[in-house]
Amino acid sequence: MKQIERVHVWQKVELTFQAEGRYRNPYTEVEVWVDLEGPGFSRRVYGFWDGGPLFRVRLVAPTSGRWHWVSGSNQCDKGLNDHHGEFLALEWSEAEKTVNPCRRGFLRPTSNGHALEYADGTPCFLLGDTWWAAPTFRFPWYEDEVERPLGPGAGFKDMVRYRKAQGYNCIALLVGHPAWANDGYPPTILLDDGTALRSAWRQEGTNSAKNMHNEGGRPFFFPGKVPGYQDVYPDVDRLNPAYFAVLDKKMDYLNAQGFIPFLEVARRDVTQAWKRFYDWPDSYARYIAYVWARYQAHNVILSPIHFDSDRHSLPSREFDEPANAVVEKGIPAFEQLRSANAAGSTYNNFAGHWLTLHQIGNRRDHNSHWLLEEIYHYVNPPKPALNGEPYYPGFPPDTAVAPDSPEASLYARSGMYGSFLSGGFAGHIYGAVGLWGGDVEEAAPYKTWEALRFESGAQMAHLRTFVFCEGRRYQELIPDADWVYPNKTGGPEGNRGWAYCARTPEKDLYLLYFEADCPRGTVRSALLNRRYAATWFDPRTGAWLDAGVLEADNVGRIALPAPPTTEDWALRLKLV
Repeated sequence: MKQIERVHVWQKVELTFQAEGRYRNPYTEVEVWVDLEGPGFSRRVYGFWDGGPLFRVRLVAPTSGRWHWVSGSNQCDKGLNDHHGEFLALEWSEAEKTVNPCRRGFLRPTSNGHALEYADGTPCFLLGDTWWAAPTFRFPWYEDEVERPLGPGAGFKDMVRYRKAQGYNCIALLVGHPAWANDGYPPTILLDDGTALRSAWRQEGTNSAKNMHNEGGRPFFFPGKVPGYQDVYPDVDRLNPAYFAVLDKKMDYLNAQGFIPFLEVARRDVTQAWKRFYDWPDSYARYIAYVWARYQAHNVILSPIHFDSDRHSLPSREFDEPANAVVEKGIPAFEQLRSANAAGSTYNNFAGHWLTLHQIGNRRDHNSHWLLEEIYHYVNPPKPALNGEPYYPGFPPDTAVAPDSPEASLYARSGMYGSFLSGGFAGHIYGAVGLWGGDVEEAAPYKTWEALRFESGAQMAHLRTFVFCEGRRYQELIPDADWVYPNKTGGPEGNRGWAYCARTPEKDLYLLYFEADCPRGTVRSALLNRRYAATWFDPRTGAWLDAGVLEADNVGRIALPAPPTTEDWALRLKLV
């Protein structure tokens, strides 16, 4: 008797099928799936074409027990239809989960909707880094396990290990960023009818795109269909699985190291040409479905678009229709969270039911954190939120602040703590010049491996210390900067002089943050005439400093001591 295959819960199971039929374009013509059944679960799980006659379906068992599957497709193909199998899913031990938190299961909102936890209920606060170009050669993949020092020879694994040692557990990456090569055209090209299109991803004012291929090529094949620019825009209906096979290895490695990728399928500046020359929204929905189905067995956050700006893009609401269609079809099958980088906030940009995790982004000063408070107080039912593109040290390129300077670190900390205390209880994603673009060119002022060493990036670990100072109680906090005053003595376009506050409904715990140059503050709305133990927190070192016991007056005000220095400080007030 054949022994049943044994796997662990939340472990990727890959089923491979070989089509007998021949298809002109398997990507657009063939759908494959399995109907999966197990304890408390019955659902169709869609697969994807993986080159030649090969099709794959990736799945997981969310619970322990015996699981069964039967394959099918939209074609009369014996190679794809009516295959069946079963496997037994076993629980991980607590020790095995401790080694790799991804084994605790896929992320979900907490019961109050404002924070994140793994499927087993363990809290998760995302500490992310921005490597949009991670699928490409700019983050090299080596098959061996040799540990290389940070430098020109460092690989993707070395960079992940470096961030893991600093406490990171998330990497933000773009699948196709962009889908083409250095094309030599100016940033904006004009079609014969006068329509202006972005020629490829680049900095404003430059005349060359960045190469964004990997060992498997590019996400799509050339030539494309844009008249006169077939070498600039690829054919987005002809997908290249070999490119994604390289990304598979990086996605597997991230999960194996306990990282949760935030995976966006495309950048907004490819979409004007996509809609004009292809079947919109169906062609775009097909691409979303392909990426989401390919990675739906990973512990991942999925996104249908990188919408960091409305320039050279379709309006944000046009992405709701294809994203909704994919979700309604049942992809992803295992309910991974879905989000998007947003110009401002996802709350203001999107209205689709596909969205289950909110973000703010592409704002570089403290006059953006209110967007998180808006999400916290007005999204109903509540959804978790984070800042996905805060202040980037060294960006934009003409900034007067040196990227690895105390001032740049100060601004980055304002983004970290100001966002968290404004309602960013899902986590925080760091970014810096050199990292987000995967800068490896000789002329780049800061290479990727140099930017990884910025002090501001290392200080992200202290944010986690502050967040978990009272265990999971941060998930109960209510953000309101007006509970501390004065709270806006600095100008709106900067990262100095503002203060932030969040407290529990019971008023027994306050967490605060004061940017540099904040005057001495007063807390209000405390329990009348009650005493609070005060402890300063140094966001540069992660050290705590006792500030004594403070007493609220008969209207609930607490006069705070002056911070230890004129630099930025965080503060905890805990009811005695």
